[in-house]
Amino acid sequence: MRAQSSATARTAKAVTPPHTSPTARPAGTDPRPRSGTALALLGVFCFSLTFPSTAWGLESFGPWSLVAVRGVLAAAVAGVFLLAQRVPLPERRHWAGLAVVGGGVVIGFPLLTTLALGTSSTAHAAVVVGLLPLTTATLAALRTGHRPSRTFWAAAVAGAAVVAAFTWQQSGGALATGDLYLFGALLVCAAGYTEGGRLAALMPGWQVVGWALVLCLPVTVAGSVVALSLEPVRWSLHGAVGLAWVAAGSTFLGLYVWYRGMAGIGVARASQLQLAQPLLTLVWSFWLLGEELTWAAPLAATGVLVCIAVTQRARG
Repeated sequence: MRAQSSATARTAKAVTPPHTSPTARPAGTDPRPRSGTALALLGVFCFSLTFPSTAWGLESFGPWSLVAVRGVLAAAVAGVFLLAQRVPLPERRHWAGLAVVGGGVVIGFPLLTTLALGTSSTAHAAVVVGLLPLTTATLAALRTGHRPSRTFWAAAVAGAAVVAAFTWQQSGGALATGDLYLFGALLVCAAGYTEGGRLAALMPGWQVVGWALVLCLPVTVAGSVVALSLEPVRWSLHGAVGLAWVAAGSTFLGLYVWYRGMAGIGVARASQLQLAQPLLTLVWSFWLLGEELTWAAPLAATGVLVCIAVTQRARG
């Protein structure tokens, strides 16, 4: 009897799957995709306020000084977190990727879009964000080798087309002089998102943001000194609030939750959540800046939400 029990125990041990524990989660209950989606959506919410906040900031600052000071303030917040957590320096192999993140989302995108907003409305500038998800997904596929399904690509292209048509209609069908800035911002931001999403799978997302901001600090400090000496500051409540949000909300908090979200659900899927960003931006522009909304907004919103749902359900 004892021998039979021993044999049974050995058999059970032999067939027990590896890495199995009494507390293991059943298949399909991994919370990471759900939490990753929530974090990415929070990032989209933060980013949707960037253009209206930038328009407010431009009431007090020139475009160059606004971008430079915003980078310095965001780096100060990031530095406090890095020092408080005693985070060691990233490995040397990660510095090139962090430089791409810094050049794309800390300096390039803010500067180019701020210059564009000098001649374009926030509604017109939203075309950049409308095309950004598709561009990011394309660069991510080239950079990481991940190949989403045809259903994903079809929904992504359809969503980009809906947003592009809507923003084109909002701008009256005319190209503004700032469009070259906007399309340049599209490319550098997509590169920064792609590289940041890759790094966020190797280190915590907030560290990716923090080190990218710190890496850009010599440029932003020097830029602040020069720009503030050339562009007079006219302090106002709107200007102060706008600067505070683009520094702490868009640049630090937004990128922090965004990169964490991309690490959880992948760059391509997270990028498609940004299809909702132009519509949110238009809502903020209506409430905060007094820009008009047309009857096309709810129709575009419905089409975008359908495309987002398809991209999130499509398997790679």
